[in-house]
Amino acid sequence: MRQRFEEYILGLQEEIITSFETLDPNAPKFKRDSWLRAHQGGKGVSGVFFAPPPTDASPGPQTILEKAGVNISVVHGMLPPAAIKEMRADHSSIPYDEKTSLPFFAAGISLVVHPRNPHAPTVHANYRYFEISEKAAEGEGTGKVVAWWFGGGSDLTPSYLYDEDARHFHTTLQNACNQHGSELYPAFKKWCDEYFYIVHRQETRGIGGLFFDDLSTEKHARLSDDVKRPRSSEEIFDFIKAVGNSFVPSYLPILERRMSMPSTDQHRRWQLLRRGRYVEFNLVYDRGTKFGLKTPSARIESILMSLPETARWEYMTDMGSDLESEEGRLIAVLKQPIDWAGLEK
Repeated sequence: MRQRFEEYILGLQEEIITSFETLDPNAPKFKRDSWLRAHQGGKGVSGVFFAPPPTDASPGPQTILEKAGVNISVVHGMLPPAAIKEMRADHSSIPYDEKTSLPFFAAGISLVVHPRNPHAPTVHANYRYFEISEKAAEGEGTGKVVAWWFGGGSDLTPSYLYDEDARHFHTTLQNACNQHGSELYPAFKKWCDEYFYIVHRQETRGIGGLFFDDLSTEKHARLSDDVKRPRSSEEIFDFIKAVGNSFVPSYLPILERRMSMPSTDQHRRWQLLRRGRYVEFNLVYDRGTKFGLKTPSARIESILMSLPETARWEYMTDMGSDLESEEGRLIAVLKQPIDWAGLEK
């Protein structure tokens, strides 16, 4: 599974980057950057887009994307006892004695796209595979796998709300999920709304999508045990591929609709304020960011890739307080999530 998952996410990375480069052929290409993990084992391939600002008084870049990253990491090493203890809550098969570290393997694709136009939403997606093994005997390559699971998801964060975009994004994800069980989308949509919640702002980061973790043969706290759902490693891998392959059709049509819309300075101001909220969630609450920053020999550039190039904070801003305004309409949805896939046109 390790090799097959790695091959899949490398192919998906190339498909996604190519889609963006084709959409904006005059923009700079994504910067591909291969790296090795120092001290412990692992490697990765980063695909990052940015347009350097002009060095003189000429107008800034007019690219569709402002900043984006589509990154792959494939790492292995030793998991400390504190991390093992936390993971045993969902994976009781992992041995734990307060002193022993265990070998782990983790592979994943993680992407964040921040478009330039305020009417085009930010998007995030992540799909990953994790293994924990017993320590291998001397002379052996790897020990017996004692736990494995898949996780991931995809979510949309607009500055300006367009119902047709929200319905398209959620319906595309729902269709991918329904191939593998009708309970998956509603369970993972609810989980997404709960996970991407900014507690100190009392609002969600965006309009949701999917979020899931700990998918394996073991019982799952958020899924009924007597309904159709992927259970074997092969079935779950097929599900991961279905939702992973849905990224381009879920997002590219939205970006194409919004990337050239007229916008004002007020639209830009609101976009930067919403990006400030994005930063707050990622640095304060996001588990992946916090785990990465605590990991020895972590690649900080990759971990912080998700942050926007520019953001804004205003003291006691009044933008969004008028519920009849475009900005206020978004705030209302962030405080009370909607079932977009079930919403009538």
